[in-house]
Amino acid sequence: MDWLHSIFHKSPEIALFLSLAVGYYVGQINFGKFQLGGVGGSLLAAVVISQAGVTIDNGVKSVMFAVFIYAVGYDSGPGFFNSLNRKTLREIAMAIFLAVSALVTVVVCAKLFHLNKGLAAGLAGGALTQSAIIGTAGDAIARLGLPADQIKSLQSDVAIAYAVTYVFGSLGAIIVCVNILPKFMGQGLREASIEAEKDLAGDAPARAAGQLSALPEMVGRAYKIDVSAGKTVKSVETQHQDMMTIERIRRDGKNLEPTPDLALELDDEVLVVGRREAVVEFGANGNEIANVEDIGVVMQTRQGVFTRKGMNHTTIAEVRRNVDRDLRHGVYIESATRAGQPLPILPETRLEHGDVITFYGSPKDTKRAVDAAGYELPYSNKTDFIYMGVGLVLGLLIGLIVLNVGGIPLTLGSGGGCLLAGLLFGWMRGKHPMYGVLPSAASQLLKDFGLAAFVAVVGLNSGLQAVVTVKQSGMTIFLLGVFVTLFPLLLTMLFGRYVLGYKNSAILAGALSGSRSANPAFGGVLDKAESAVPTVPFAITYAIANVALTLLGPLVVGLV
Repeated sequence: MDWLHSIFHKSPEIALFLSLAVGYYVGQINFGKFQLGGVGGSLLAAVVISQAGVTIDNGVKSVMFAVFIYAVGYDSGPGFFNSLNRKTLREIAMAIFLAVSALVTVVVCAKLFHLNKGLAAGLAGGALTQSAIIGTAGDAIARLGLPADQIKSLQSDVAIAYAVTYVFGSLGAIIVCVNILPKFMGQGLREASIEAEKDLAGDAPARAAGQLSALPEMVGRAYKIDVSAGKTVKSVETQHQDMMTIERIRRDGKNLEPTPDLALELDDEVLVVGRREAVVEFGANGNEIANVEDIGVVMQTRQGVFTRKGMNHTTIAEVRRNVDRDLRHGVYIESATRAGQPLPILPETRLEHGDVITFYGSPKDTKRAVDAAGYELPYSNKTDFIYMGVGLVLGLLIGLIVLNVGGIPLTLGSGGGCLLAGLLFGWMRGKHPMYGVLPSAASQLLKDFGLAAFVAVVGLNSGLQAVVTVKQSGMTIFLLGVFVTLFPLLLTMLFGRYVLGYKNSAILAGALSGSRSANPAFGGVLDKAESAVPTVPFAITYAIANVALTLLGPLVVGLV
């Protein structure tokens, strides 16, 4: 052990990266259907490694948490502010209700069982599987003006209580959302999704998330004109509800531009692209040709972020009715995502600002559609460090502000300040896409590495105290974690059913898992539902909960 202590003393960063490597390895081991995850694994690995004696400078911890919480806010910004409107009041109410009920539950448990501020905050972080609480609570504890040893001890308690309660915190959310909720509603998630899809689709066929038809929706075929001779290009396309487009025309060996007023002639060879049912209907009289080399065209998929003014919360059907035909000509929606989750492409699905839409069509048509919808999703892999740096500086400056209310100092701290700055800068980026590029891969790295490294530093610096804490109150904390996990979820489920009026179990399950920002539970919901329907309420409640639950850290520290 002495040789290991010597190595860590000379190069403490070795202990940090060893904690990450071992932690992520342990975190991916399956215990049934459950995984501890990289963050929980890194914390446990760091606690074990700390027994050799190692200390990491607290400045590393501060930097890691700042970039993590900023990235969380940056990614949540567009969805968070977009969710604040009358049409999503039900989802907002659910997310806030769960956060408030969780806060009250934690505070009451802490008072009844005489938990200190650190254990109470760690209980909240683990039982609610909100890892960011470790950082916000630790930051709040550091500002209490206590002796350094006491602050270190309380921060250690945060990490240990989190580790003890995290496992059931994740598992409990899955049990409630995937198993208990459908039985309570008397409606299976798959059956509920089919019912919701019918309400959204009208007469249009729906398709479950991840399923592909053996007959592709978007096809291209070449035909020799027969019965359509004499009709204009526009009239033929209109006849098929603009669900297909004539992309190329070859007449007497020459290619012609398919302008709307161009009349088709007998034996013209045309390339038709569009939705399969419309193309099949057009070619019902036969005359399909195989030699298409001279009239072939390259089609393209292009992703655009939906930000068009005056069309927020508009259904796909309304977009089709209200957008000029020339603008949408030759363009088809292939898919759409919200907060990284697939949306059902159905007539009554509402598009929200910030949704990413994948358009299908010719290069010029998809470019026109993307520009009209908002802006093209940038493929740049270069982060705008000017924008990011200014955001972090602003957030840290906000964290220095202290307001005295009734003699009690109130401050957001560096964590709350960077979260607020991230929300604002992420929202501005969505509105003004010409600056502030932060590729999704870079953002994910900041979140994953920032949080895991922060937690590892906490574990390394407080691991020796961890053993004592677990021996003293480990089982009590675990049982309290079970209660804090289940009680707010079950209470919010009842609130959603009887107060907010949710009648569809799939939609309620999506909203409930989002209100707890419980990604594993949401994954289970999608798996059982076999549909993207739960995504819509999940995206709204998740954006709210990601902020509300993170702020529980300093609130618990202040109230316990």
